[in-house]
Amino acid sequence: MKIALIASNRKRDQIFPPHLLDQLAQHGELAINEGGNTPEDILPVMKDADVVITCWGSPHLTKEYLDAAPNLKLILHAAGTVAPIVDEEIWRRGIRVVCAGIAMARGVAEVTLGLMISASKDFFRLNDQIHAGGWQNGVERTVVDLYDITIGIIGGGMIGKQVIQLLKMYEVDIVVYDPYITEEACQEMGVRKVELEELLRISDIVSLHASAIPETYHMINAQTLKLMKKDAGLINTARGMLIDEKALYEHMTAGNLRFACLDVTDPEPPLFDNPLRKLSNVIFLPHIAGVVNNGLLRLGRHVIKELELFEAGKPAIHEITEDIMFRIGRN
Repeated sequence: MKIALIASNRKRDQIFPPHLLDQLAQHGELAINEGGNTPEDILPVMKDADVVITCWGSPHLTKEYLDAAPNLKLILHAAGTVAPIVDEEIWRRGIRVVCAGIAMARGVAEVTLGLMISASKDFFRLNDQIHAGGWQNGVERTVVDLYDITIGIIGGGMIGKQVIQLLKMYEVDIVVYDPYITEEACQEMGVRKVELEELLRISDIVSLHASAIPETYHMINAQTLKLMKKDAGLINTARGMLIDEKALYEHMTAGNLRFACLDVTDPEPPLFDNPLRKLSNVIFLPHIAGVVNNGLLRLGRHVIKELELFEAGKPAIHEITEDIMFRIGRN
């Protein structure tokens, strides 16, 4: 078996350090792209490959690339969404596509939980206050524990499920809005399925984990924000396009919402004149909820696990099929 690693991005060495490259090489002849991501760089590496490993920065695998590997059976994407690399020609040729999104999901879920705790306990304001010489000013009004409150999860996919799992350590009520999951699935997770309007009305914290598809564009807007509790919190570790940021600013400057935590914005980075930058109860992160630094190892290890399952003829952990592409978005 020939394995072509065409991830020329600088993160490749963090995803596949030498010891993981050695593990890959144990499964077959390993060819590595050491150049850029032009056809001249990629095609010789892909030639006659049975398995191709892609990542951020890998090219869109059109017919030109696929023709170089007529026996290609599997594409392993060491990143989240496969949209940047998947071409319709892949489905026509019956090539399987597997991604490492589930390996990223845990990191996103952990950051989400961290934001829920830190924002609810008012860490950010209290830190600024202490630096300025203060101490416990206002803690009776602003500090809230993750206890006996309702948390609304919008999107019950991989990340949403991981967040729910982490929240099981806390005595909180969890409600979920996701048109693609069943009542039975929610019951198995120990959560209650509700419509979006009810989730927004009853939740003390709303956490966004929906895909970036046309139906979710600006799902948090002037109308839906009005449904939320005045002192609720909003967390977005999904995609910036889910929120109408102008409407969010106007809603918060009118005295609504205790906090908004945004790991993602639209565009990224947020524009310098984005008025949300002026609000102290809007917490920005630079899109780090997934995997960075040592966390990137999760992706490499997941890819190797998927390769082992493929060789053993077993089902993949996270296979992407043509019929679910519309649900994972295009960015």
